[in-house]
Amino acid sequence: MNQNRSQNQNQVGKQGNLQAPKLAGWKQSAGVRFVLLFLFVALFYFSLAPHLVPETYNIQEGSPSEKDIVAQHQIADNKATLQAQEEAANRVDPSYSNVALRNDQLIDQIFVRIEQLNQDDQVSSQNKIDIYRYEIPLRYGEFVDNFVKKNSSSGTYNNTLLEEMASVIKEQQYTIPEETFYKIPQLTTEELSEMRTVGVDIVRKLMSEQLREAETARTRVAEHVNASKLSGRTSREIVQELARFAIMPNRFLDKEMTDEAKIQAKKNTAPVVIKEGDVIVKRGQTITPEVYELLKDSSLLHDKRNYWPQLGLLLISLMFILGIYAYLHQSGGKDGLKPTYNNSQLLMLWLIYLINILTMQIISLTQTDSASYVGFLAPAALGTMLITLLLDVHLALVSSILFSIVGSIILNTQQSQLFDFKFGFVIIVVSIAAIFSIHRASQRSTILKAGIMVSLFGSISVLAIKLLSEQIDRLQLIYSLGFSFASGLLTAILVIGLMPFFEITFGILSALKLVELSNPNHPLLRKLLTETPGTYHHSVMVGNLSEAAAEAIGADGLLCRVGSYYHDIGKTKRPNYFIENQTNMENPHDTIDPKLSKSIIVAHARDGVDMLKAHNIPKPIRDIAEQHHGTTSLKFFYHKARKQAEEQGIEPVFTEDDFRYPGPKAQSKEAAVVGLADCIEAAVRSLRNPTVEQVEAMIQKIIKSRVDDNQYNECDLTMKELDKIAHSLKESVIGIFHSRIEYPEDAKPKER
Repeated sequence: MNQNRSQNQNQVGKQGNLQAPKLAGWKQSAGVRFVLLFLFVALFYFSLAPHLVPETYNIQEGSPSEKDIVAQHQIADNKATLQAQEEAANRVDPSYSNVALRNDQLIDQIFVRIEQLNQDDQVSSQNKIDIYRYEIPLRYGEFVDNFVKKNSSSGTYNNTLLEEMASVIKEQQYTIPEETFYKIPQLTTEELSEMRTVGVDIVRKLMSEQLREAETARTRVAEHVNASKLSGRTSREIVQELARFAIMPNRFLDKEMTDEAKIQAKKNTAPVVIKEGDVIVKRGQTITPEVYELLKDSSLLHDKRNYWPQLGLLLISLMFILGIYAYLHQSGGKDGLKPTYNNSQLLMLWLIYLINILTMQIISLTQTDSASYVGFLAPAALGTMLITLLLDVHLALVSSILFSIVGSIILNTQQSQLFDFKFGFVIIVVSIAAIFSIHRASQRSTILKAGIMVSLFGSISVLAIKLLSEQIDRLQLIYSLGFSFASGLLTAILVIGLMPFFEITFGILSALKLVELSNPNHPLLRKLLTETPGTYHHSVMVGNLSEAAAEAIGADGLLCRVGSYYHDIGKTKRPNYFIENQTNMENPHDTIDPKLSKSIIVAHARDGVDMLKAHNIPKPIRDIAEQHHGTTSLKFFYHKARKQAEEQGIEPVFTEDDFRYPGPKAQSKEAAVVGLADCIEAAVRSLRNPTVEQVEAMIQKIIKSRVDDNQYNECDLTMKELDKIAHSLKESVIGIFHSRIEYPEDAKPKER
């Protein structure tokens, strides 16, 4: 199934005619293909160069470096350590501290003052208003200043925090509305006593929370006031305003604590070292005496350059790409690479190689001479599994050999040898195990099962290698088995994570994705079943017919099946206008204008595409829904319209083209097959007790009419393939409608 898919992915969306499909742009460009092959060579060369080519440098003190200089062993880097400490300090989040302000005392003091002043009959109401307008805001500032003064020498809060607190609180001071001051003198002692209790309680509750912005608590004051026992409207309004006024932020930026955290972050920063493989000197950098001594101590200087290792590595890289190209060329038929693997798929293959080699490179950075077993953690089967799922099983087998060679070089920690056969052996074993575990995958859970198989076979191969050693280190054996087992699980996780990236980026509909879309519980299919059961049954039948027909010509049968499930989803917009859903009801088309009927019928393809887009259904399936009718004509409504015009004595002002679907025509084999299966299923279903000859004649008639109508001029179907489709559809129709088809009886002998 995956091989069929790899051969047909590049056909979806292509344009062509019945005999000679056109080649589309860069995907078939020889120049682009050459660039991609060059990228393969570059990938192999530059990924293996650090492990195969011993690097030394011919430089002089005081001169600029001609290239990057890489360390061959670990070197302490004091300058980088200081920089890392600064970066660690910059990453420290600001620290905030809570301050216990006791704002309930502030509102309590305000109410006490109001009670005293309201009872003083010697003061006029206007004077009281002026006093409140002046004193209440003043008390806010005095409260803050007194708190700062009281705590500045207590040691509870540092002075920097108190300064920040005073600044923030004054910035967020609440302004009491002017009308509130006019209402306060009207309050009685009993009202003030009741309001005082409520106000203090509200402020105490809201200030018990951590507030960086007072407004977040002030917005909730009204809710608490409404829940209180206060009944008077004026009392509620005044308590609400005074409570908002008394509420302040109580959580502030603590600069001293932040500075202490930054100092601690610097202390906790590990010293930076120039690790093996790290760049010591960048290209163009002047070689100072200190750097020159460092290079000298690191054995990175030489008198003569030796290019033979580079040439050897280049030959290895060329042989690798030659092996890949030979397989692709051989699998491509007469024209070699072009028909089977286009440049888009080559680019995807290159990305898979890049990711797989990159993961091995990352794991190799954690290896040391004493802990080389960490290399067994490398998810080397990642690339093999992706190639199996997205391209081809046989290509995955070829790639597994290359991955084993590359892995045995990258993961090798012994300078005395070029390859470490242990890693190469394990990689080839887990790659083959992955291929045979996943090549028929139909669910994403299969990837996890394949990962477990990779873990098991990887552990067994590691155990076998370790048991062959003269001396068995039990601790290293345990670590090796643990890392190899974890490698399989890591591989499964990465494959599950990367599959959607490749499916979306390259427009690939993998078998896993198609199986997911075929789930009857998908919202669109559930909608189709519940709202248009007739269309749902029709779609299932079309899926059965189209899958068999597609497989007969080497097209993507699974895509045809799933595309058939969704091809008529647009009919759910107006289900009663389609005959398969007209159960126990009159046909609404009998009472409306044929042109309106035509508009309703042809709209289901466009409506279907819109619905599929809204549910993020992949483009190949949307294309099938849009193209399965092509630009065919609705002849029934055309002739009905002509008949009505003739009866009314009117000259028709329309042509048959006005009664055609808007298209486009089928752009792929899959869309053409689904369109044929759709038409033939409906036609056979309309017959009463058809014979085999009638079925065969109808299939041939429908295919001929579509060929004569040039419906397949834009896809790469051949006449030979159409014959195979016709035969497959006939066999499938006979199998599906077996009980309804009359078979010819054997001729009876004449009675004597």
